[in-house]
Amino acid sequence: MAERTAHRHRVVIVGAGFGGLFAAKALKNADVDITLINGTAYHLFQPLLYQVATGILSEGEIAPPIREIVRKQDNIDVKLGWVTDVDVEAKKVKVTAPSIEYEVGYDTLIVGAGASQSYFGNDHFADHAPGMKSIDDALELRARIFGAFELADLQQDPADQERWMTFVVVGAGPTGVEMAGQIAELAHRNLAGQYKHIDPRKARVILIDAVDAVLKTFGDRLSTHALRQLHLLGVEVELETKVVDVDATGIEVETKRGHERIESMTKMWAAGVAAPPLARKLAEAAGAQTDRAGRIMVEPDCTLPGHPEIFAVGDMMSLDRLPGVAQVAIQSGRFAADQIKRRLKGKETGQKFQYFDKGSMATVSRFNAVASIGKIHLSGFIGWLMWLAVHLLYLVGFKNRFTAVVHWFVSFFGRGRSERVSTFQQSYARIATREYGDPFERRRVEEAEAAAAAEKEAAAEKAVAGTTPSGTTVQASSASTASPAGGTGAAAAAAKGGTPAKAKAAGRR
Repeated sequence: MAERTAHRHRVVIVGAGFGGLFAAKALKNADVDITLINGTAYHLFQPLLYQVATGILSEGEIAPPIREIVRKQDNIDVKLGWVTDVDVEAKKVKVTAPSIEYEVGYDTLIVGAGASQSYFGNDHFADHAPGMKSIDDALELRARIFGAFELADLQQDPADQERWMTFVVVGAGPTGVEMAGQIAELAHRNLAGQYKHIDPRKARVILIDAVDAVLKTFGDRLSTHALRQLHLLGVEVELETKVVDVDATGIEVETKRGHERIESMTKMWAAGVAAPPLARKLAEAAGAQTDRAGRIMVEPDCTLPGHPEIFAVGDMMSLDRLPGVAQVAIQSGRFAADQIKRRLKGKETGQKFQYFDKGSMATVSRFNAVASIGKIHLSGFIGWLMWLAVHLLYLVGFKNRFTAVVHWFVSFFGRGRSERVSTFQQSYARIATREYGDPFERRRVEEAEAAAAAEKEAAAEKAVAGTTPSGTTVQASSASTASPAGGTGAAAAAAKGGTPAKAKAAGRR
């Protein structure tokens, strides 16, 4: 990597999703130093997460390493971590990574941290109905889906067997429709004949949404086609149905028929998205407004009001009611990069971001997809070919495209699923993480608490030792003071980051 110079313009990009990554690549030949900060070491192709969850693709095929993608770009420094706060006055971002915290200064900031799953104020639903926003989500769902068939095969009670073979997908947008369709194909086509005590073809797949149509934004014709195809697959579609509770063994809904409970061990959530907490923090720091989903309301040129040095792109920005899709992120990321290059060349900036809608696509089943591209509406096999071409185009790296095609051939033309491996760790990692938390963060908190307690104890000892009963100050004995070499007692423990008891505990860890 080329050595950096102090005078070069510093661009910090938060997030290596479509917006951040395409912004970084667009600045490849610019006279800038880029710091790309991301919470993972890979770029995630989110539109294909459902194929990881249903055993078609491996996670590596949709998540290439960031460093590998930008290995030929000399002006970029990739850093692992989560930006937790932004100091807009000092022009610094605060970053947390496992076992370390650090800061990075910027001249221009591009924030494209994506979106998180929204449970509409019911975040506890996540334990029983994982979303579809990360590799962890997809691997957990894969373990739950394939594990459900294995456990159903062990049940003696027909009611228990039915509960394990009932799959509920909440959300009838593209992700929900794709998940429901793939689970139905998995049960009715791929797994048929592989179990001695159950017939996977009897599995129930239920798709739920509070709206009155599947793929509502695709228009009536494509929505009707998708609904018909889901019915042919055996998916039970429950529209105008609101989820009111989710627990380990089922889901509670309100329908036109009244309150109902669906017994199901495997639920998944694809019903809504929200901006990450960083959006709110950045908006507060910059004096900007946010919309109902928590996205930052930006100026027409994607900058924050009063802060032309800060761009929000993709799912982080709220502008002209643009949808939270990959193309908005890609185009806004490239636009922000172009604005930076224009500034550095002394050209006029502040042009309005113009989004070019390249359409929306969703697969419903094998060889069947819907595509809405302007006034063109495609469905069936032609729609599927269009979907295939577009997704291959945006998959990063030749290796990923090649292996994806191989696995698609196995899954779509044959009856196998290339990625059926799942583990107990994948199934229970969410619960374990919630129970035990981040071990590095837990240790930081413990050490901070121990140091504070030790400091308080040392201050109390000093106060007692430094005052006689008559109130005369005396010299404290060497036995009660900490030496530079490590000292004794509580002060030494404080120097080591904890009390004696906690220091031993830390050593055991």
